[in-house]
Amino acid sequence: MLQPSTLQFLKQLKKNNSKEWFDKNRKQYEVEKNDFASFVQNVVDKFCKTDTALSSLTAKDCMFRINRDVRFSKDKSPYKTNMGAYFNAAGKNSMTSGYYLHISPSESFVGGGMYNPDAEALKKIRQEIDYNFNEFNSIISNKKFKAVYTKGLSNNDEIKLSRPPKSYDENNKAIEFLKLKSIVATTPLTDEQLTDKAFSLTIVKAFEALQPLVIFLNKAVKD
Repeated sequence: MLQPSTLQFLKQLKKNNSKEWFDKNRKQYEVEKNDFASFVQNVVDKFCKTDTALSSLTAKDCMFRINRDVRFSKDKSPYKTNMGAYFNAAGKNSMTSGYYLHISPSESFVGGGMYNPDAEALKKIRQEIDYNFNEFNSIISNKKFKAVYTKGLSNNDEIKLSRPPKSYDENNKAIEFLKLKSIVATTPLTDEQLTDKAFSLTIVKAFEALQPLVIFLNKAVKD
């Protein structure tokens, strides 16, 4: 579980997103950062029993910096107003499929998959879905998967083509998935869940439900 003070800090940061405020509250940030790190490590320790490839990870390997890169952004707010962690054996900056946890009051979620892969990786993923659609469909239709990710794969306009990708016919039985530019699934988390004693188990179960999809996507990219 996370401490309520961690959520409170993020709420205050959202209202006071400036270097001056952050510098005055840096000690408190370090306390809340350590709280999140402890939770992330707890998840790693539990989930690596299922996904042994993650056993060498530490919380530091998973956690993202709170500083924003504002060089190419119109929004010059210096800090993120969330805490995030990416669980991937190849590291948090890897372009392979993995598991993600996003903590932001009233906007938290857990999920994962392959977000915004490069053209070559996306080509391989589409080929794998096309060639092995029955396997892919069985993964996202699995009761365990659907129990957690009730809306299935994300398919909003930002990550989905309006027309079939080149070389694929509109009548392809997998066409709605072949149009996707990212293959991800997420489920929201309430603030009450974040501070519940069973929170780490909630995250582990969400990761376990996603694991077959992560394996499928990584196999596609590596082949």
